[in-house]
Amino acid sequence: MTAATKIGWVRHGITEWNQLGKIQGVTDIPLSSEGINQAHLLAERLAHEAKKWNGIYCSDLQRASQTAEILAEALGIPLIKDARLRERSFGQAEGTTEAERQTKWGNNWRKLVPDQESDESVLVRGYDFINELSEKHQGEAWLVVTHGSFLARMLHSLCTQLDDFHLLNMSLTVIEKHQEGWKSLLHNCTLHLHTQAMKSNQ
Repeated sequence: MTAATKIGWVRHGITEWNQLGKIQGVTDIPLSSEGINQAHLLAERLAHEAKKWNGIYCSDLQRASQTAEILAEALGIPLIKDARLRERSFGQAEGTTEAERQTKWGNNWRKLVPDQESDESVLVRGYDFINELSEKHQGEAWLVVTHGSFLARMLHSLCTQLDDFHLLNMSLTVIEKHQEGWKSLLHNCTLHLHTQAMKSNQ
């Protein structure tokens, strides 16, 4: 029996803009020192788990690629950068806080920012990537490091039963391909971050 294809989706580690509540989009912001630490914590978790990953794909934006490089080095697996995994472009909203966006465009700003990438465009490039990965790596398990808005759109399209809860920085979501579609095995898990916090408080 052929093994099922698995994808371990990872949202990149936290950045200074994340901490300030600024939307990043395709603005190329690096990880903060906390984000780098988060990546090492996930790497430690994955290195001690029984599941073995064949490799990593990541967005070419540095907050994702820095996260992926830490994981790839710790796990000793290949890393491939792919621009299709970039965050959605938020146009004029990039670099603004929630309060600033609401002042300029109102509560429904997500639909009103004029020059942002559409959901349809995100899904087109996302499915192009997914279909290629499924064909090239059938029966394998690959990590994919990407961004919050891109990942939310893809997950809710691939696995309609998932909740709409905000995807956390450095969260791990694992999905598996079945004949009838993709099934979620783990969703928005940050156990590795909480474990470190508990150790620090002991």
